[in-house]
Amino acid sequence: MQFKLLVSINALIVALSLSSVNFYFQHSWYYFIITFVIAFICSFFVFYYLIERYIYRKITLIYKMIHNLKLGKDLKEALGEQLGDDPINDVHEEVRAWAREKKIEIDALKNQEQFRREFLSNISHEFKTPLFAIQGYLEAVQDGLMYEDPERAETFLQKASNNIDRLSYLIKDLDEIAKLESGEIKINYQRFDLSMLVKEVMESLELKAEKHDIELIFKPKYSYPIFVNADREKIRQVLVNLISNSIKYGKEKGHTYIKTYELHDQVLLEVTDDGIGIEEKYLPRLFERFFRTDRSRSRQIGGSGLGLAIVKHILEAHQQTISVRSTEGLGSTFGFTLAKS
Repeated sequence: MQFKLLVSINALIVALSLSSVNFYFQHSWYYFIITFVIAFICSFFVFYYLIERYIYRKITLIYKMIHNLKLGKDLKEALGEQLGDDPINDVHEEVRAWAREKKIEIDALKNQEQFRREFLSNISHEFKTPLFAIQGYLEAVQDGLMYEDPERAETFLQKASNNIDRLSYLIKDLDEIAKLESGEIKINYQRFDLSMLVKEVMESLELKAEKHDIELIFKPKYSYPIFVNADREKIRQVLVNLISNSIKYGKEKGHTYIKTYELHDQVLLEVTDDGIGIEEKYLPRLFERFFRTDRSRSRQIGGSGLGLAIVKHILEAHQQTISVRSTEGLGSTFGFTLAKS
């Protein structure tokens, strides 16, 4: 409709111009009307042909190409698409929408590239540190330390063994994350008492807590039977990781509190410590692989740097969430939900 209106306006302008010139010379309204009608009809068909052939069709083709590209089709499939009455406006809107989509895709790719670079840098560093340590200890033993100082050589071999264990844990955690992301590890749902599982995990970590002089507390008002529907062993892994972290980063003579809350159709479990806490600026990146708020101190404490990433993946596989709130110097609280059974 707008296309024909555009042609009509152009034809009308030409017809009026020619009719006015004819009237100027002939001074006759009869010839003015005859000239106007003939000029309008001729101009209309000429403009219609020219615009339709050289502009409208090309705009239509461009629109169809854009539309098919957005759908991921081949350019050869650019025929047969439906087009509105206003192709110019349609093309404008399609190009704007396409530009927005491409900008979002480009920004996402840039973020992924940045994450990939950081990940490769981190994993390279995580592997190099124990490998260089192993190499140094073994070279010292090979250079005759076994004969010169057997006791020190034994210590070096034990340290090399510890670093091999660290590499083994790192590879195991990387493999687990890869399987969780790809869906290779299935979630075996079952009904179990979450409070009973918490007590089992606390008992298994009791010696570790005593070594760090930290008390694990699960008060009776939270420790009543509460049943959830989840993978028991995977949730055990989540609890072990969160409680272990609260011990690692807790203060001497500190406390770790485990609390449970019943929501409408979910159970919220929180692990709270009164340790060193985390700066607010680090909280959004806390569940990234290898992310450490204090790299030197974290490596002295130990761990692969993948624990919280694994926790997040396990809970996402359960279609549940995990959150963290923390104040530097006062402590941290990690909370996650599970479906109530």
